Amino acid sequence: MLLAVALAAAQQQPADDPVANPGRPTISTPATLVPVGYLQFETGFLAAWRSPEFSSQSSLSDVVRFSISRRIELLAEAGPYAHSRVRDQASDATGDLLLGFQGVVRRGAGARPTIALSYLGRVHNGSAPNLDIGGPSHSVILLFSADVKGFHYDTNYLFNEVKASPAVRRAQFGQTLSVSHPLGKNFGVSGEVWHFTQPFLRGHAIGALWALNYNLRKNLVLDTALNRGFTGTSTRWELLAGFTYLLPRNLFRR
Repeated sequence: MLLAVALAAAQQQPADDPVANPGRPTISTPATLVPVGYLQFETGFLAAWRSPEFSSQSSLSDVVRFSISRRIELLAEAGPYAHSRVRDQASDATGDLLLGFQGVVRRGAGARPTIALSYLGRVHNGSAPNLDIGGPSHSVILLFSADVKGFHYDTNYLFNEVKASPAVRRAQFGQTLSVSHPLGKNFGVSGEVWHFTQPFLRGHAIGALWALNYNLRKNLVLDTALNRGFTGTSTRWELLAGFTYLLPRNLFRR
């Protein structure tokens, strides 16, 4: 994701300072974990237009990450608020709450990729309309991250269970690839392509995302992105903006 850019900006800082490991604004999530004992918050705003379930939506999202060891990270994802418009009818609602974890299978370095597995399960079913990729009840993700010739990449392979009702369930598959590169000392740019099957629509959501980030500090990264859907059942346009903040206090130390 934008980890390589954050690390590049952090090279001039003391080695003991914690470094943020952003998992936003792209769909791809890095296989690497946040520093052990530190809480990381990823908060963002999304404006979307022309999706299968709504004509427009403005929403907030939050992700919290906490590594309990060099190989295990706890995850929480929430959609605290969404304002949607469907057929000229406006509504305010909350999104889903998912809890899970991510584990590193193999730690890499340089071009040798870090490989990880993660699991997320929905513990609260929100009433806000979903985007084109839907909202999984259960999600298993295979993640790869590495650095190659000055570029950083994150690629994910997702295996989701989605529900139309408690008795109607389908399997969903997704693939993402994000590539990032630093621009000077504090800025970075990334591009992403992604694909998800849509089992209830019998279609495919395919799109591309372009993002720009600014490393305000080692533990604080600001971001903005534009996402474009290419198929008839994809969300046509999405604008994203937010930040990643790593709490600069190790909760395992007094």
